[in-house]
Amino acid sequence: MRRAAIIVLDGVGIGEAPDTAAYGDTGSNTLGNLSRAVKGMNLPNLQRAGLGNIAPLEGIAHLLLSRLFGLAFLVGRFGHAAGLVS
Repeated sequence: MRRAAIIVLDGVGIGEAPDTAAYGDTGSNTLGNLSRAVKGMNLPNLQRAGLGNIAPLEGIAHLLLSRLFGLAFLVGRFGHAAGLVS
């Protein structure tokens, strides 16, 4: 039987929303700021699932969508959502 795991990192900011300046949150990027503060992260499973493809993160590579020339490849799918504050 095939299995799937869905990981939702709710509340873990990755990049800033388009309206951050209106709320004094310019530069909000929890995961990006954390990766810079610790001089890079080592999250190999999340990297292979596509975490580095959502936004630049120190220590997390942007991976190719398929195996090519023996390089690392994705084993999952990735995405992000941005809510609207009103």
